[in-house]
Amino acid sequence: MHNPPNADRLARCKHLLAELVAFPTVSSDSNRALTLALAEYLEDSGARVWTQADATGEKLNLFATIGPECDGGVILSGHTDVVPVAEQPWSSDPFVMTQRDGRLYGRGTCDMKGFVAACVTMAPEFARRNLAVPVHFAFTYDEEVGCFGAQALTASLQKRGIRPAAAIIGEPSQMQVIDGHKGCFEYTTWFTGLEGHGSAPDLGVNAVEYASRFVMKLLELRKALQARAPAGCPFDPPHTTINMGLLAGGVAHNVIPGKARLEWEMRPVQPSDADFVKDALERLVQDELLPEMRAIHPQADIHTQIVAEVVGLLPEPQNPARDLVMALTGANGAGLVPFGTEAGLFQTIGIPSVICGPGSIAQAHKPDEYLDETQLDLCLHMLDLLGDRLERGPVT
Repeated sequence: MHNPPNADRLARCKHLLAELVAFPTVSSDSNRALTLALAEYLEDSGARVWTQADATGEKLNLFATIGPECDGGVILSGHTDVVPVAEQPWSSDPFVMTQRDGRLYGRGTCDMKGFVAACVTMAPEFARRNLAVPVHFAFTYDEEVGCFGAQALTASLQKRGIRPAAAIIGEPSQMQVIDGHKGCFEYTTWFTGLEGHGSAPDLGVNAVEYASRFVMKLLELRKALQARAPAGCPFDPPHTTINMGLLAGGVAHNVIPGKARLEWEMRPVQPSDADFVKDALERLVQDELLPEMRAIHPQADIHTQIVAEVVGLLPEPQNPARDLVMALTGANGAGLVPFGTEAGLFQTIGIPSVICGPGSIAQAHKPDEYLDETQLDLCLHMLDLLGDRLERGPVT
């Protein structure tokens, strides 16, 4: 992608990025101050802004619009939360952006405050244009822990009747065009049995044994999912996967364990696979495991907690968002990524979606996270070309 130099624009964006990095918006903490600062920047640029709070009031989504009140515009989407820095060996303060050798170091520079800064930097330029359709800004909370902000925001967009023609999710893709990734469904299943002396196993309810039977069912389902792989599926592997991440229970070799915990995940390539797995597990629990457990101990239980259910982004033959960003960047194709994003949530409510943003996922979540200045400049140039395109009319 040809990128005419614009040193002033890049300097303004870097200054804003440094301000955003200085807000320590780890997902466990509030993003309120950062979001209100972004709202002020955008309002000063002429945007119409509204925010949406979670139940605590400490987490905020932001949605802003520049241009006419009509359908057919484009959403620029990013999340404001970052992953923790605790126990990571940073060589500088992670919440003070530093510049070295053309790289911008700091927590969130790459994932993904760089894209957010680029969008907000371009807001005054969008406002000066005679846009035929609007550009929207969607900045969310809690992406890193389950895309909870985007779930609330997309529901609100539906309720408000906001119907953009495309969404660009600026996750770090090295400005490559990405039109697909698997979903990520994470769970913790708790098993409550009845403790007792190991010499009389029939008098207790062994939570670890029942957890093990649950695991064996997951292993059976893993094989069944391979046979359910859709024809021509582009993912690698081309089927839904299941992984057991942690199994813990018991206190000693001679005690019947009364508690067990299983942490597991699946990565669906199609929504029906998730239903297939959950239905099979529900039958196992209700028809076999719980009746056996409660025959000995009526208070025995199996409970599955949903940690996160983030839908995938399904590659589609017709995708106006992908085609738009390919035209803006000069790309001649689109790819897939192994990590999850908020893109599938926008796709689910009928907004064609694509991933394209500055930086590499290889630098995300690590100590000394950084973003190359050249990537930031490429992103600004893409957004400038987007403004040209939106002056001409709807993208579909």
